[in-house]
Amino acid sequence: MAKAAQPRRQSAPVVQLRKGTTLEMVRLACPDANQATLISESFGLPVLDSDGIRDLHNRLIVETADSLQEGLGERAMQIHLQRIVGAYVGSAHGAGQFYSRAVTEARDATAKAACDARDEDLNGPVGFDGPAQRKREFAADMALQSHALRMAAEGAVCAYEHVVGETWKPFERPIEQPGASVNRKAAELQMRAFG
Repeated sequence: MAKAAQPRRQSAPVVQLRKGTTLEMVRLACPDANQATLISESFGLPVLDSDGIRDLHNRLIVETADSLQEGLGERAMQIHLQRIVGAYVGSAHGAGQFYSRAVTEARDATAKAACDARDEDLNGPVGFDGPAQRKREFAADMALQSHALRMAAEGAVCAYEHVVGETWKPFERPIEQPGASVNRKAAELQMRAFG
């Protein structure tokens, strides 16, 4: 005997989310305080006040929130700070990725320069740095920049937690679906029919 066909149960549409940049991603891409100090000392660059940068940005966000407290509700404050902290974290992550590429290029140039059979990688005339040295110095500059932005992001994230009372998480926006705009337009037309 044949079974009666069971009607298929409609499942809710799966909404894909575009993942935001996390503070962990920043920490993986940007040098920490010890590495930044080592780079500064190795290249004769200024040693950054990592704790000072983090504390200053923490105070900046907290004081900004204090000044806006009367004008913004709790949810509005959370949304506002979410965006500000997201900008700090995104900026630091972008700098960390750029730093990583600069280090890769410096390593490649240094490895090529170590080969005595390559004329194009030799140092320039006396008094001028060779290409490999310039790439190493550029990578060192990018290390300090990305470290400074990492400290600013860490300060902002800490301030968010202090003001909002929750751990900061990146906003994850839904990925635009091509059919979604058609559905939205159809819904608008249907709603206009109601008057």
